[in-house]
Amino acid sequence: MPSRSSTRLAALTVAALCSAASAVALTSPAHADSVRIHDIQGTTRISPFAGQKVTDVPGIVTATRTYGSSRGFWIQDPHPDDDPRTSEGIFVFTSSTPKVAVGDSVTVTGTVSEYVPGGTSSGNQSLTEITKPTITTVSTGNAVPAPVVIDEDSVPDEYAPEGDTAANGSINNLTLDPSTYALDYYESLEGMNVQVKNVRVVTATDPYSELWVTAKPWEHRNLRGGTVYGSYDSQNTGRLQIQSLGATADFPKANVGDTLEGTTTGPLDFNQYGGYALVANELGTLKSGGLQRETTRKQSSRELAVATYNVENLDPSDSTFGKHAAAIVNNLQSPDIVSLEEIQDNNGATDDGTVDASVTVNKLIDAIIAAGGPKYDWRSINPVNDQDGGEPGGNIRQVFLFNPERVSFVDRPGGDSTTAVGVTKVDGKAELTVSPGRIDPANAAWKASRKPLAGEFVFRGKTVFVIANHLISKGGDQGLASQYQPPTRSSEIQRHAQATEVNAFVKDILKVQKNANVVALGDMNDFEFSGTAKILEGDGELWSAIKSLPRSERYTYDYQGNEQVLDQILISPAIRRGCDFEYDSVHINAEFNDQISDHDPQVLRFRP
Repeated sequence: MPSRSSTRLAALTVAALCSAASAVALTSPAHADSVRIHDIQGTTRISPFAGQKVTDVPGIVTATRTYGSSRGFWIQDPHPDDDPRTSEGIFVFTSSTPKVAVGDSVTVTGTVSEYVPGGTSSGNQSLTEITKPTITTVSTGNAVPAPVVIDEDSVPDEYAPEGDTAANGSINNLTLDPSTYALDYYESLEGMNVQVKNVRVVTATDPYSELWVTAKPWEHRNLRGGTVYGSYDSQNTGRLQIQSLGATADFPKANVGDTLEGTTTGPLDFNQYGGYALVANELGTLKSGGLQRETTRKQSSRELAVATYNVENLDPSDSTFGKHAAAIVNNLQSPDIVSLEEIQDNNGATDDGTVDASVTVNKLIDAIIAAGGPKYDWRSINPVNDQDGGEPGGNIRQVFLFNPERVSFVDRPGGDSTTAVGVTKVDGKAELTVSPGRIDPANAAWKASRKPLAGEFVFRGKTVFVIANHLISKGGDQGLASQYQPPTRSSEIQRHAQATEVNAFVKDILKVQKNANVVALGDMNDFEFSGTAKILEGDGELWSAIKSLPRSERYTYDYQGNEQVLDQILISPAIRRGCDFEYDSVHINAEFNDQISDHDPQVLRFRP
């Protein structure tokens, strides 16, 4: 899944961004008397009173939000109806600091609105609110309605219903079935006081003071404490985001496998960064699970170790060079070849036409030497300015590091940002026409995206072709909690075209030399079970080696409570047939709140 925008300010919480939401198209305002919260929430996602003015809606204040631009408070009816589909809670948007307190009994007059966090183009579900309120305090110091406990028994195993084909796949107007679908269950609790107990952390605390837990202790759990996303039909229904109504400085710094002991309680909200979130006014106590960063084994003298590592927009101004170097030397055991993704140019995000990245790369190489590693050599091709996507001005690209004491690079001049690398036959074997070279850089598949970097290496007299990739991200895809079910994965169109190009290039090599050693690796921005992976693999030209691991160990990234594969190393039949290879996803980043990249590196060891 995509990383968050680097332009998002850490000082803002997700909740504070609700003011950027877009309203659902509403009917002309009317007037409704004597309605209660469950009447407003109704039995679908869209309120039957949307756009209408409601008068003297009663409720007890359960929580207040006093920060950001989405200030307001939640109220809940202490006298619920007997329909499990209708929520008894709702958010009252005041825009300024609310003047009510938890425990106040109030009546609210205002307009019912449906807001879509992130805007209607995001495909997100809407949040039912009362806006432009007039508030009357009836009494103070009342007991807050007891929270609904969310646990493995209450959350259904199916994630979402199929969307209404007559409504472009939207589930907005479908009658809720909270006993069957997890998204319907959460929707039936929207705005209500809810609680989780003794829950395991499945995505570490991020810079915005958010984390994810699971209400289902054994749902696709792995040995390190995470919850693995193994297919499009395995969304993991127990995932729930945790935010806080308190000071962000007090928010726990959790890693995957930690637990929030005791109770975590607050209203159930919906936001653009993941969907349903428990906004806690009471947080459990963090208990460490003791998770440690992994270290792979050292390759033998006869094994070639090839790694891929997304270093997340690395430029000379970053403070992470020493940590990345230590990771490469100690945790990855100094692989012979390292494909680096997201190496930025020499002045990072400054957009002044600079494309050279020699300062960035050499600073990393020097840090590796200082950490006790080898003096790596490197190869890359500078992109055309501002043509490869990523952070504007950064000119990210892939870079080969290689240890010249163990492996040699075959240099063939002529490769540049616009020249396509080809394959030729020399003495019965495949050779690249240029090395390094870029795969068909003028092809529309690579528009505003990184072009694959191909290089020819020699290890113990054997040629190995390595293709470094960074396919287009999942940005723009609808989220798992989208109102459209199943969600549209629009980014696949271009990524599938890119995968087709990579597979075609590998075919060109294998047509010339069917037993060639080919490794295609990098940040593929897609899962090992995805259509992208199937296109890359083709008719057996490649095979994603992460599938050699048990299913519970197949992950390189952790997004919204789902541990998943984005980074892959694919191998040609000559490497796979011998079964003399070993794959390791080295978990040093994705599960930790103090990560230096959002990706875990991958290592393949084999004997060419």
